[in-house]
Amino acid sequence: MSFGDIFKSSFLESVTEFSAVDVMIGMVFALIIGLFIMLIYKKSFSGVMYSRGFAMSLVGLSLVTTLVIMAVTSNVVLSLGMVGALSIVRFRAAIKEPMEIVFLFWSLAVGIVIGAGMIPLAVIGSLIIGLIFILFVNLKISHTPYILVVNCADENAEKSAMELIEKSVGKYVVKSKTVNDSGIELTVEIRIKDPATGFVNSIKEVAGVSSATLVTYNGDYMS
Repeated sequence: MSFGDIFKSSFLESVTEFSAVDVMIGMVFALIIGLFIMLIYKKSFSGVMYSRGFAMSLVGLSLVTTLVIMAVTSNVVLSLGMVGALSIVRFRAAIKEPMEIVFLFWSLAVGIVIGAGMIPLAVIGSLIIGLIFILFVNLKISHTPYILVVNCADENAEKSAMELIEKSVGKYVVKSKTVNDSGIELTVEIRIKDPATGFVNSIKEVAGVSSATLVTYNGDYMS
């Protein structure tokens, strides 16, 4: 088959079977909703380090998915080939936060829905999801969670420190206890109503306590 035969075939005719106006409208809405998803991700982020690259990828994922779905819905033969091509793609990016999976699927869903021509569904659904995220982020908890790490020289110091912790916080749970030649290390999840942390200084003053460290706790404890 020569190049002339290729250009004479119906290949180019099938390529032109799309509306440029529809493509522009779909891509514009995908961009707007993608930026909205990125904003919600930024507002609701509660991890250790905010990744601007991941946030931007949410916008790109919405745009790319919209483009792919538009191509698939316009040509049945192309859709079969696209399924085969995408089946060999493997993603190796590590997900640091469980919520990142939700935002990834949100971006994919938006691209699929817009590419299928259901723009109102994508807009209304994204507004509802974004509102739910904002409401949950702004919820105030009655007790602020922290992790308290106390290094004790012996059991007497441990007992005194635990008695002081019991008096100073609303609720506590021992997460781990490490005993070695240098002493005892306690890791305690505590809940306090008052943001004041002066009780940590009192724990440090207990005889036999070498150090007391208080850190914020986001609910994901790694033993």
